[in-house]
Amino acid sequence: MTPKLMKKKHTRYFHIILQMMPSECPDAMRLTFAFFAISGLDLLGALDDYLREEKEDAINWIYRLQISGAGPRSGFQSSTMIPKEIETKYHCGHLAMTYTGLASLLILGDDLSGIDKESIIEGMRACQNPDGSFTAMVMGYESDMRFVYCACCVSAILDDWSGINKAKAIDYILKSISYDGAVGQGPGLESHGGSTFCAVASLYLMNELNNVLSEKQLDRLKRWCLMSQDGGFHGRPGKPSDSCYSFWIGATLQLLGVKELSDCEENRAFVLDTQNTIMGGFGKHDNKRTDPLHAYLGLCSLSLIGEPNLQEVNAALNISQRAYTHLLEIQERWKNK
Repeated sequence: MTPKLMKKKHTRYFHIILQMMPSECPDAMRLTFAFFAISGLDLLGALDDYLREEKEDAINWIYRLQISGAGPRSGFQSSTMIPKEIETKYHCGHLAMTYTGLASLLILGDDLSGIDKESIIEGMRACQNPDGSFTAMVMGYESDMRFVYCACCVSAILDDWSGINKAKAIDYILKSISYDGAVGQGPGLESHGGSTFCAVASLYLMNELNNVLSEKQLDRLKRWCLMSQDGGFHGRPGKPSDSCYSFWIGATLQLLGVKELSDCEENRAFVLDTQNTIMGGFGKHDNKRTDPLHAYLGLCSLSLIGEPNLQEVNAALNISQRAYTHLLEIQERWKNK
């Protein structure tokens, strides 16, 4: 018998994450872990129950992470270990933190009136490489498909694409398509479920998915994703199913319009088997230790296939549809100013 979703325990799990960051959480991941927990509570419909009195403090904390007016170093940083008042060369925005910071503000109901759009765009523009990829921060960092996706999410949220050279970003994505039809982290690299999602979601957010990929390319991409299912989904051939890929590949299938061709019941059974029925949260596999990333993405994957009593997830931006509707209202007000 397929286990049931332990909604109350997962709600408690995410609340604990916000109250006490896991000891293994590096400072560079603090905002990301906060996003997992805040968005997880949102999908569970428990945001107001657990954060009603703490929302303002959470919003203020996120805004303290914003570095504005710093030219190419602008954006959101991961934590406040170095006080903002002490300006140093180490104060530097990070694309993933800028995305998760903006997304968290939306989920918490903020109107984004405190963001410095021009600075964020300037910082993001400085992170694009000549080949179209993005580094996480202008000070120098690894560059791959993840940060192309983060840049596209930031642009979509701000409703301003002037910080991206779209033609170069699209060229980088196309050059990263592997021989099997899926996408690697960069040109010549192995196809991967996570980078495939980042590439497809980036093209989708740019409104270019069906313009730059041929019908043959789309068919090969759909086939690769569908062939990645063996109960749940694996990220690379020969690897076991992993709960996070039920989102990465499940969301890709939804964006490609063929989610119904996968076996949602098999996927649901796999993901629910990875949940910790005592403490809450999800692990990579059955009986594996839970962590915030798999806890959140496991929940997102269930939302994608219509799990009862979960908020609908927006696959491209990886936030709830409720938060996305709030974003559209904000953007409409921006247009009418």
